[in-house]
Amino acid sequence: MEGTRQTHYFVPDPSYWPLVGAIALFCLGLGAALAINGVALGGGLLVTGASILVYMLFGWFGDVIRESLAGRYHGKEDHSFRWAMGWFIFSEVMFFAAFFGVLFYVRVISVPELGNFSHKLLYPDFEAAWPLSTGPGITAPYEAMSAWGLPAINTLILLSSGVTVTVAHWGLVKGKRGQLAWGLGGTVLLGTLFLVMQGWEYAHALHELNLTFASGAYGMTFYMLTGFHGLHVLLGTVILFVVWMRVLKGHFDAEHHFAFEAAAWYWHFVDVVWLLLFVFVYWL
Repeated sequence: MEGTRQTHYFVPDPSYWPLVGAIALFCLGLGAALAINGVALGGGLLVTGASILVYMLFGWFGDVIRESLAGRYHGKEDHSFRWAMGWFIFSEVMFFAAFFGVLFYVRVISVPELGNFSHKLLYPDFEAAWPLSTGPGITAPYEAMSAWGLPAINTLILLSSGVTVTVAHWGLVKGKRGQLAWGLGGTVLLGTLFLVMQGWEYAHALHELNLTFASGAYGMTFYMLTGFHGLHVLLGTVILFVVWMRVLKGHFDAEHHFAFEAAAWYWHFVDVVWLLLFVFVYWL
């Protein structure tokens, strides 16, 4: 179709993968609910749901990759993919904006309001300072996470991964497959290292700082923001790993590589969110 006007839009055959994914999510949700309540069946359902989900991802990714390699996607499809990825990232921006909004409301509005004279009658021991040390919901003393330890190291790791994925993109555009491969592989490695370091940070927070969900608004906002960001890093690392495996198989060229671009867009979004987290959750 190259050099001619595209006359049709590719529509894939009906797929059963969404149904498989729904079954996987049902098993995961039910398994999590049962496991939290101590029902023995919960653990088995969690494993089953995770296994089905992995099977669905391999199958669905495989179908899309085969369609791409078969030349099914042209100008109109590529345009749709770009808009879809753009709207997906926008939805993720709104997702994190809601959590940052909660953090702003608590720190700038709620905490100072609870510390004024009228509320002193309700909470005479309350101190309007952040992180909170006293107040409703805080059942045990805790320490706030310092910005200049593991979080600073993780910031350096994630910023470095943004550099490596950019270097990989330059290699792809210039036809340097070796640069593309090591740049993308390095990004996957740095993303995995970030997740390992975050697990170490959580262990430190729980066992040495006594920082839990019971640590008032600080504990809840800390784990919600950093935890969901970690989940997005995991997702981004999986996407980059799939793209990396395709690169090793010789896929993509300077003109046709939107799968790589989409993964890179998502990874840069993850980088920006972490910088905001580092400033507003850890530093200030």
